[in-house]
Amino acid sequence: MTTFQNIYKSEHTETVANLSFAKAHIIKTDAEALDIAEALSVQFKERAIQRDAERILPFEEIEAFSQSGLWAITVPKQYGGAEVSSLTVAKIIALFSGVDGSIGQIPQNHFYALEVLRNNGTETQKQKFYAEVLAGVRYGNALAEFKTKTAAQKHTQIAQAQNQHGFVVNGEKFYCTGSLFAHRIPTLVRDAEDREYLAFISADAQGVQRINDWTGFGQKTTGSGTVKFNQVFVEAEDVVRFDRAFSEPTLVGPFAQIMHAAIETGIARAAFEETIQRVKKARAWVDAKVESADQDPLTIYELGRIAADVRASEVLLKQAAHSIDIAKPHPTAENIAKASIDVAKVRAHSTETALKASSKLIELAGSRGSQRADGLDRHWRNARVHTLHDASRWKYYFIGNYVLNNILPPRRGTL
Repeated sequence: MTTFQNIYKSEHTETVANLSFAKAHIIKTDAEALDIAEALSVQFKERAIQRDAERILPFEEIEAFSQSGLWAITVPKQYGGAEVSSLTVAKIIALFSGVDGSIGQIPQNHFYALEVLRNNGTETQKQKFYAEVLAGVRYGNALAEFKTKTAAQKHTQIAQAQNQHGFVVNGEKFYCTGSLFAHRIPTLVRDAEDREYLAFISADAQGVQRINDWTGFGQKTTGSGTVKFNQVFVEAEDVVRFDRAFSEPTLVGPFAQIMHAAIETGIARAAFEETIQRVKKARAWVDAKVESADQDPLTIYELGRIAADVRASEVLLKQAAHSIDIAKPHPTAENIAKASIDVAKVRAHSTETALKASSKLIELAGSRGSQRADGLDRHWRNARVHTLHDASRWKYYFIGNYVLNNILPPRRGTL
């Protein structure tokens, strides 16, 4: 165990609602969160290439992540959390995504569930789940389904349990990022009247089956496999209304999307910085008539373009985070739309930048960049798989329709 892990190693464990977990450090400020993230990211970088190459799931790293207190940074101050800014959340996710794209994505759905809770949870639910998270509980997700005709369709059902104060969940989910590392799995379900809920199901509940079957060529260690639910009982107090997060103006959608943009921006920045180091070691192209690749004018030109694009994504990310934080105290249809459009801008731009920067890394590194031991391809593979989450081409459409026709974008988690 590393020195940093020892600092935040708990002296005892706690049990809440049959969940056993180590007591976590509690972060109080944005500055503390950023300092801890910087230290942990250096540590996680050491074995990043090996984890990707051998698909070693980062159980140890995720435990260190949650013990450090970073999993609780969005908990509101009134409940004992740091309630850091959206920009701080984005910076932290980008930082870890540059080191290891998989680790950068794992907390995204945890923060997403907490944002649904902040908007739709009852006071009793907020007190319960925020206390869990501050203590060290990790949430995964079970939102998407693989066997439906469209992404909007959901077959996983929730129904009133017989002779018990609670519900029963049945169904199957796919792309359940973080579920293998989670204590609870917030699960998107529908009732007989087609209302949607987020059920905060214990990962060890009877009838829950977590399957390590994710085979994507990128984001290989996100724990994004299948989760099956067979007559799984869930307490009534553990079920939060979900669909109202989008039928009313809330930040659930833009907040979810800015974290995705942060993942791509972080990958782009890491790929660009790696490109600079590789170019300094690469041989010049014969027609350049220079002695080293860092003097090749066409190589310099390509690096300049990437530098501009990466910086543009970072600026757009900051602008989007600012729009979210402005809307947060008093959300309206108009300021939520503004935040959604600003997030769509960075999401579309970061998609293209991450793909280009990670591809140019291999190109400008030359034939040496193809060596498996160096793992340079992991940045492109991670970017390519993550950017499939939702289509950037539709983001440009919504942006255009907003600026041209003043048509507000749809409210959902995939804008």
